[in-house]
Amino acid sequence: MRALCFDGTRVAVRDVPRPEVDEASALVRVSLAGVCNTDIELVKGYMGFRGVLGHEFVGTVAEGPAALLGERVVGEINFACGVCTHCTAGLGRHCPTRDVMGILRADGAFAEFVRVPIANLHPVPAGVPDQLAVFAEPLAAAFEILEQVRVEPGMDCIVLGDGKLGLLAAQVLQAAGAEVLAVGRHPEKLAVLHRCGIRTRLASDAPLGPASMVVEATGSSLGFARAVAALRPRGTLVLKSTHAEQPTVDLAPLVIHELHVIGSRCGPFPPALRALETNAVDVRSLIHARVPLARADEALRMAAEPGVLKVLIEAG
Repeated sequence: MRALCFDGTRVAVRDVPRPEVDEASALVRVSLAGVCNTDIELVKGYMGFRGVLGHEFVGTVAEGPAALLGERVVGEINFACGVCTHCTAGLGRHCPTRDVMGILRADGAFAEFVRVPIANLHPVPAGVPDQLAVFAEPLAAAFEILEQVRVEPGMDCIVLGDGKLGLLAAQVLQAAGAEVLAVGRHPEKLAVLHRCGIRTRLASDAPLGPASMVVEATGSSLGFARAVAALRPRGTLVLKSTHAEQPTVDLAPLVIHELHVIGSRCGPFPPALRALETNAVDVRSLIHARVPLARADEALRMAAEPGVLKVLIEAG
């Protein structure tokens, strides 16, 4: 099969063996896959990954249990052991021996086929087309904020970053009752939120806040300090960015202002799929381009360009 591979030096579409499945996994024929900022960081050295990239996908089960054959599915990316203390406590996303699709030891979805544990699969509602279903994984990451922070009606919240995840997080928080201000560098991206009735502001050197909660989704190592400065004392900082850089961080303001810092990563798929089914979140406006798998390396380069939102890779 064809797949987009990273060997530690370069990214290229290559012929690789089709994945083999066992009784606990299924083979999914990928229809669409989405390029994430994490994919871009991986080729810069983040996590030291080697293999097939990609972790946002929608596809059809080609091999696996009879009940799932032909089913359209999306899938969670953490392949947990299922038996350790983390897994039995419902923290499979933090299983210490987990593999992570397209990120840690497990090949990803920028391919014709991907192997996924059956336990990780979620059927796609019939009314959700593939171009929306492919957003299930990043939208679930936005819903994870609601799993971690109690959002009260009227809670003042700043979302830093107008990339894909920032735009999704702002919409999810607004729908949960927060008063959201989204801050970014691209008017055309912020316009997506403006159409949803969310306040927006172009990034500048002017101070922000103070806010009760700041979501840092800039994808930049510089976002942390700006986020901290925008919080009121005892406010909550939700960190969403992943990047290859390891910057020096001043921790003193966290102590002085008694700030709560929450790392936030993957999230629950059921509310994400419900939001897609009911059109509660606008993801169509985030689609920048669709590129065939044969040119997936171009898709990755395109997604890294300033101002570009979601680039989808057509695998099927």
